[in-house]
Amino acid sequence: MNILETILTSGPGRLATKQLGLSDPPKLRRGDILPAGKVVLAVTGASSLSARTLALCGITPIDPLFDEPATRTTVDNGKEKVASYPTRPGVVVVDATDMVKLDQLEKIRSVLRPAMHDLEKSGRVILLGPAPGDAEGHEARAVATALDGLMRTIGKELRAGSTANLIRVRPETTEHDLASSMNFLISGRSAFVSGQTWEVGAAPTEVADQPQPFAGRIVVVTGAARGIGEAIARTFARDGATVVAVDLPAAGEALAKVAVEIGGSALQLDITAAGAAKSIRNHIRSVHGDNAHLWAIVHNAGITRDKLLANLDEAKWKQVIDINLKAEMAINADLLDAYHAGDSSGDNAGGFADGGRIIGIASTSGIAGQKGQTNYAASKAGVIGYTQSLAATLSGDFTANAVAPGFIETDMTAAIPYVSREIFRCTNSLSQGGRPVDVAETIAYLARPASGGINGQIVRVCGQNLIGQ
Repeated sequence: MNILETILTSGPGRLATKQLGLSDPPKLRRGDILPAGKVVLAVTGASSLSARTLALCGITPIDPLFDEPATRTTVDNGKEKVASYPTRPGVVVVDATDMVKLDQLEKIRSVLRPAMHDLEKSGRVILLGPAPGDAEGHEARAVATALDGLMRTIGKELRAGSTANLIRVRPETTEHDLASSMNFLISGRSAFVSGQTWEVGAAPTEVADQPQPFAGRIVVVTGAARGIGEAIARTFARDGATVVAVDLPAAGEALAKVAVEIGGSALQLDITAAGAAKSIRNHIRSVHGDNAHLWAIVHNAGITRDKLLANLDEAKWKQVIDINLKAEMAINADLLDAYHAGDSSGDNAGGFADGGRIIGIASTSGIAGQKGQTNYAASKAGVIGYTQSLAATLSGDFTANAVAPGFIETDMTAAIPYVSREIFRCTNSLSQGGRPVDVAETIAYLARPASGGINGQIVRVCGQNLIGQ
């Protein structure tokens, strides 16, 4: 701790930082912990999708309060007071999936005004709306898009670690497709996901969401020796997976330690090497058996080589692009080729199982840009474009998605000067940095067998960063 940090964390210093908006952030509800309060369900039309989904999740919701002239009271100072819940709700779900008229937006305001006053700490506001591409007519398209702006603003107005997100559904989406998303958003696993919109369609195969979703399945995690990669490996192992932890030979000792502790296996590998995918398949076959197949691969390995573009040479440019993007593309192509070739030749031992999951790691830097990171931002924006393109070509139960972390507290960010670090923490709606486990939980959600209706989506794990979409 340097002198400046010592001063700013002292009693007078903490008072000064509080006045500057750098006060202690709220404690977030993390893990598979459910809210203490009830789940409120409001339906703006005739849809029963949310009710069926909550029932599938084992949740019995309560009816909402509405803000209307008749429900308001006048207090001593003459001001109106909105209706209040007898106990603080933990979650408010608003089903607007069949909303097509602008006047219907008023019902959301009416439902959320009391909730904004009463929601418990680390509460949840979950909106369900139609996908804009399915809207028929200008007004319906405007309404579908208005829900996004509404949700993002709600996320910025919520306090005490509460979050808001919007799930867009397709006409064919069922409660079975939506259950894993509802479970994720209600639980503490979504602690650092707020102000985000993604789409849930219909999965080719109906799969129930399970407490140990990866039991009997093999998951490969690159860059797994430390930091976010280690958290990803541990989270998958917690949820039943056999993890193949991959990292460079230089990280071999740390990698082996992680693999042993989670009951997985370690593979020392340079992911940019020719034949990297074959090395992964051979490892799975030799360590886990000839009949073993890969369920999911998480492309976490990545580097930064930060320089202003005016000072950036071709070597640092190439290294970042090769590791962060080209290696992922090459490994996926080889694994998918082996899968399809295996249909006739049987040469897919250690490769993808039917309905595999491919998860990439983008970044808010790739969405909004970051000074001194042209190479990194380009690579991470490339991950987004590649993921969306790949998803459109996948067949069967395969899916490809990506997460885009914001400021995540790691050993690397701990080296950032104190004041700069505090400023980074304050540039999101939750007023703090995320933890590696926040990224890991979101990846595990996308990789679940029950998340087959999620494909080609980019989910930010950034506490609703003020930059980017």
